[in-house]
Amino acid sequence: MRRIAGILLGIFLVAGMAHAQIPTSGNIFIGYSYSGGDVFVHAPPEVQSASHSATLNGWQASLEGKFLPWIGVVADLAVNYGSHDLPVCGFVLPPCSIVNVDGKRYTLMLGPQVSVPIGKFTPFAHALFGGAHMSNNGGGLSSSDTSFATAIGGGIDYKIIKGLALRFQGDELRTSLYGGTQNHLRFSTGIDIRF
Repeated sequence: MRRIAGILLGIFLVAGMAHAQIPTSGNIFIGYSYSGGDVFVHAPPEVQSASHSATLNGWQASLEGKFLPWIGVVADLAVNYGSHDLPVCGFVLPPCSIVNVDGKRYTLMLGPQVSVPIGKFTPFAHALFGGAHMSNNGGGLSSSDTSFATAIGGGIDYKIIKGLALRFQGDELRTSLYGGTQNHLRFSTGIDIRF
């Protein structure tokens, strides 16, 4: 009986020490997001479709739960929006006209994140996988598409006070919207709340 009690006590001590090594149980990030993106107009058959790279601004939020000392799982949601003037041309008269197209891109991804605290700094890297949805409207024309998305990148958190940090993050966002591959950089900054 003493042997079983000793083994159980040892297991609880090891589990407690392992749990004590986890710097945080997780964190919530919310902030500003700046990204490139493609606005696209899918026009009727008599009008040529058009697309162009645009600057997209918006917000990003993520939730990380730690399951090992420096390894966690991140759920990431971002909404970026912007507009661009596109030339829309008919195959017959009239000639081309300029249409202002408003685009909005949603991304929802999940993946592992590795982070190592070093004093007030916590650098991290992640690989996120999920989906992207883009909708575009302008000049009486609209289009939308959904595709698989990945974001590979990382960043650094700077501890302001206990439980609160400032985050700087950069990712390469890859989508396959409208039948083509898009690679855009996405930069984010904001507040990281640790719990």
